[in-house]
Amino acid sequence: MLKQERYKAFVEYFSKNNPDAQTELNYSNPYELLVAVILSAQCTDKRINQITPKLFERYPDAHTLAASSVDEVFTYIRSVSYPNNKAKHLVGMAQMLIEKFNNIVPEQIEDLVKLPGVGRKTANVISSVVYHNPAMAVDTHVFRVANRLGLTYRATTPLAVEKQLVKNLPKETIAVAHHWLILHGRYICLARKPLCEKCPITYMCKYFEKTHHIKSAPSATETKN
Repeated sequence: MLKQERYKAFVEYFSKNNPDAQTELNYSNPYELLVAVILSAQCTDKRINQITPKLFERYPDAHTLAASSVDEVFTYIRSVSYPNNKAKHLVGMAQMLIEKFNNIVPEQIEDLVKLPGVGRKTANVISSVVYHNPAMAVDTHVFRVANRLGLTYRATTPLAVEKQLVKNLPKETIAVAHHWLILHGRYICLARKPLCEKCPITYMCKYFEKTHHIKSAPSATETKN
């Protein structure tokens, strides 16, 4: 299967079977999503959804968060990974959001990454989810699944994966494809032991071909020759 045929099969399958895929983080506005995504770094969405209700009740907006202390914020997020650093990031993010961005979560990646606690992955999430831009956030799930499926080739960094996916996916599918890859990695294509026996897309998967010693079917181009 040639690269573009693989991409075509990927888009066709998920467009039909999960056309409205979206983040599993709970939020009601851009500020809440930004807080949740910052907290979710190296932590599960399930854990974040457990702590954000009380956090958002105490800090419903950037003004209340910016006026708080790092120590107080820590008490609400102590069960997440790296709570000390994240508490500092959240307070700093809220302060900068008010002082430099007029309390509006910015749309552009170059502005988003200026906020404390916001790296390229988080910025891409906000840009795609909030503003529906064709941005591809690459976390561990996206990185793993894209490489296993064969959508990316010799992509050894998140940025390399991002660039290849953005280049080859139809522009209108990039934002939702981020969620397709995450969800597939979270529930089927697990890191240590992928559930290949339950996977509905093994027919397009390079990893499956290799591990199960399956010879790839000839591409449409090869069949014509």
